[in-house]
Amino acid sequence: MSQAAAPVLEARELSRDYGIRRGLMRGTATLHAVADVSFTLAAGSTLAVVGESGCGKSTLARMVAMIEPPSRGTLKVAGTEVVGASASARRALRPVVQMVFQNPFGSLNPRKKIGTILEEPLTINTSLDRAARQEAARAMMAKVGLRPEHYGRYPHMFSGGQRQRIAIARALMLHPRIVIADEPVSALDVSIRAQVLNLLMDLQAELDLAYLFISHDLGVVRHIANEIVVMYLGRIVEFGPRETVFAHPRHPYTLALLASTPAVDPGSRSVRVGVKGELPSPLDPPAGCAFHKRCAFAAAECARSRPPLRRVDGRLVACHFAETVG
Repeated sequence: MSQAAAPVLEARELSRDYGIRRGLMRGTATLHAVADVSFTLAAGSTLAVVGESGCGKSTLARMVAMIEPPSRGTLKVAGTEVVGASASARRALRPVVQMVFQNPFGSLNPRKKIGTILEEPLTINTSLDRAARQEAARAMMAKVGLRPEHYGRYPHMFSGGQRQRIAIARALMLHPRIVIADEPVSALDVSIRAQVLNLLMDLQAELDLAYLFISHDLGVVRHIANEIVVMYLGRIVEFGPRETVFAHPRHPYTLALLASTPAVDPGSRSVRVGVKGELPSPLDPPAGCAFHKRCAFAAAECARSRPPLRRVDGRLVACHFAETVG
């Protein structure tokens, strides 16, 4: 699905497989963690990737961050192909893509002061002298709402919200074009989530950042995303503009996710759709549509063939009966 501006990130049929040992006598199996995922992301836009634990969200994030190589497909970062690129080419691209991790209590080195943590990316990736690094770190602290005296303090002296502000500042020290936010507010108190989300949105507007926002919380996604990718067992099942997906979901899984999201206003609550059983093992997914054994709309055709991702009502959806869902 294309954006109006030139994409800073482009994935085509991106896939990641893992060989898994079943045991001494059972040999190995292949786990398709991410399969044939395609999208583009433009500067100043936010693409949210949502789904249950185990759907492939974090694996996708690690591929985009160049932490793990794709098994198949193509991935272009700022117009440069990552798949098959040399180590030096990938190293040159790393400042372009930075990551904010889920847990601010674990992502910061407890033995280093905040100033040192923020300067470390500059120490590794630039030739700036110490004075310039300190100046850049202090300027970034101010940008994310931290006070000058915080520079010499340790992470344990800060609240969860402050630590995530530090993590965001660290991610921005190299002036990236793409920021991957992997569940950036799920470990925070509800009372401060909105503050961190508003900070992310303000920084995006100021710096023209592209966000790949990984989340299982559709309430958070509704606040920040421009487009939404819904994944199930490693595949995209629905992909479209935020307003379109939230107003009229066309995949039963999306409908179920929305129905499970708390809403204060009774008028905004989604129609309840039953989801049967447990999430299947990704090592042995059902034939046909991977969701059919849990789906209230399933028919015989769903067990026979996997539905293609096709355009329906202003979005892409992988469901044989998308026109009648929702």
